[in-house]
Amino acid sequence: MSVTGVLLDPKRFAVHDGPGVRTTFFLKGCPLKCIWCHNPESISPRPQMAYYAHKCIGCGECVVSCPEKAHAFRGETHEFDPSRCRVCGACEAACLGGAMKLYGKRVPVEEAMETARLDLVYYRESNGGVTLSGGEPLLQPEFSLAFLAALKREKIHTAFDTSCFGSREVLKEALPLVDLFLVDFKHADPEVHRKLTGQSNERILENLRFLSENGAQIEIRIPFVPGCNDSVENLEAAGRILGPLRGILCVKLLPYHALARTKYASLGMPDTMPQAESPDEATLHRAAAVLERFGLRARSGRE
Repeated sequence: MSVTGVLLDPKRFAVHDGPGVRTTFFLKGCPLKCIWCHNPESISPRPQMAYYAHKCIGCGECVVSCPEKAHAFRGETHEFDPSRCRVCGACEAACLGGAMKLYGKRVPVEEAMETARLDLVYYRESNGGVTLSGGEPLLQPEFSLAFLAALKREKIHTAFDTSCFGSREVLKEALPLVDLFLVDFKHADPEVHRKLTGQSNERILENLRFLSENGAQIEIRIPFVPGCNDSVENLEAAGRILGPLRGILCVKLLPYHALARTKYASLGMPDTMPQAESPDEATLHRAAAVLERFGLRARSGRE
């Protein structure tokens, strides 16, 4: 029987998830709950049905198609009851306005490989490949390892986008199958990290050092969030942690944006995103300069 994973829709022709042109596969489930998360649909490990009220055109097809009667109209108002929903996806297929969106479906490794193979020519011409992201791919180890092994058999470059909050044993098994680790670095202080993400960073730093000591090629990615982790003090603390590590190719500062607010509403989740403006390029360059004082190659994620 083929190994399966619960995945969101893949992103083809991605250019910010590793070198070259890539296909990024997003696995559902994350052990962190970062207050600035721009992919809230990836936090739960289970498939979810989202309702985008602003897209509803009142066609009523969801009412007809839903076997669980999770949809109803009160006058011209569409009401969706998630407690009745069994996440079958029938309403998404029927919805004429695109108001219903199924986040997550179970995908066999071979089906994921078929998607990856669609762009082989682009990978080869651009030195690109496939990236596993999330969520957190360490939370679906059987699928992640099987998919990585299948990609390596076909000589496709692999990148693994991870918070490093997960099993050391899975990371050890992934090492020979991953060409580039994209490691998120949220905050240097363990207690502030807990406040911002729900977890301390001790296990993350231990796993990051493990990757470094075992020859991994690493790109550090810092979600740069004004008022959360943008202080000079935190950047200097990050530099002191990251500077001595081997294998770090660069540090990218990923500018915060709040474009995911509609996703929180569509899933009935509390919107935890900070009320902050996206940092400008001058701010990102000043932050990069702080990190470069510690021997790191740092740059804006927009570059």
